[in-house]
Amino acid sequence: MTLRTLLLGACSALAFAGMASAETLTIATVNNGDMIRMQKLTDDFKKKNPDIDLEWVTLEENVLRQKVTTDIATKGGQYDVLTIGTYEVPIWAKQGWLLPLDNLGADYDADDLLPAIRSGLTADGKLYAAPFYGESSMVMYRKDLFEAAGLKMPDAPTWDFIAEAAKKITNKDKEIYGICLRGKAGWGENMAFLTAMSNSFGARWFDEQWKPQFDQPEWKDTLNFYVNLMKEAGPPGASSNGFNENLALFQTGKCGMWIDATVAASFVSNPKESTVADKVGFALAPDKGLGKRGNWLWAWNLAIPAGSQKVEAAEKFVAWATSKDYTNLVAEKEGWLNAPPGTRTSLYANADYQKAAPFAKMTLDSINAADPTKPTVKPVPYVGVQFVAIPEFQGIGTAVGQQFSAALAGQVSVDQALQSAQQLTTREMTKAGYIK
Repeated sequence: MTLRTLLLGACSALAFAGMASAETLTIATVNNGDMIRMQKLTDDFKKKNPDIDLEWVTLEENVLRQKVTTDIATKGGQYDVLTIGTYEVPIWAKQGWLLPLDNLGADYDADDLLPAIRSGLTADGKLYAAPFYGESSMVMYRKDLFEAAGLKMPDAPTWDFIAEAAKKITNKDKEIYGICLRGKAGWGENMAFLTAMSNSFGARWFDEQWKPQFDQPEWKDTLNFYVNLMKEAGPPGASSNGFNENLALFQTGKCGMWIDATVAASFVSNPKESTVADKVGFALAPDKGLGKRGNWLWAWNLAIPAGSQKVEAAEKFVAWATSKDYTNLVAEKEGWLNAPPGTRTSLYANADYQKAAPFAKMTLDSINAADPTKPTVKPVPYVGVQFVAIPEFQGIGTAVGQQFSAALAGQVSVDQALQSAQQLTTREMTKAGYIK
């Protein structure tokens, strides 16, 4: 055997050993624009961590929640990094299902995280998830349609103004609908919007004794307003539309207004993705004059399930994807407009970001205005703006969302939907021991 053969054999053995020692992280994530962008930029992570491979499981929002919840509750161990929301983090941390993120590196700078976002991800003084992006909600609207109709959008509109404007700018012959709102059933889809909206109408999920409140006039006012507005000025098939569907409608010029997540601002303002990018304006979520606006508070976060066998590799990925360096990477590759918003104080102090993102201040103001500890006009026993932070809410919220989606589709009346919501919520809360 020649020396060359021996050397080649040794090199092959070393290469094989290197391949064999590489860890593969399975990452469960949601199919929205910022997460898709992250996947495209992971060459940067691979260069810094050649011994870690990444496998992606990318799912629609409702499906992701179901699969991730089932896996972690049954200790299935399918995923090494989870994409979860502000709702799940404190509940799952309390259950012992998540690992505290104590080792994200000396330069991670957790103190730079926006206090409103960080507090929702903290339990017993420890961070249990790192925010990839944070959001509230606001009005996105077509300035050209408003101008043509002789309308001016206030910085802080009322629901009555929104309804009037939506009807005026609707032109169904040209497939331009005055307003697009979530209708797809799900506690994080239509119920995220409707719960936040109901807060501004003076409604609440439960009174201080945990009695459901769908039989109260505030909820009837909310749902009637929503259904009537969508019938008059919304797109056809609205009961099937969630965030992604409405985003596509707005980007193709079919929505005059869209009230949804502030994170969408960069997508509707991006000329590579939106046909109306140069025509978009922004305003705070509407109110009814009761002291609460219809805006929520949310973050999509990366977390590590307890019992993970790949903790060190998972921590490296979480730190990379939620770091200041990642924000700078996005800015370098795709411009400051596309930097993941709503997580770090330093981003909103950055002059380049302020210049590139006309919605930056509105986003920050909306995030800071949402108060999970006092989400409603009347007192409540729960925290959470567009959700109720109890384990049972996921199932109850989706079931109620199905009733409200059916009302939007005209399959049941508003009164029937509210009666069903009251009955099913009362049944589940009694079963769970909240009410006698």
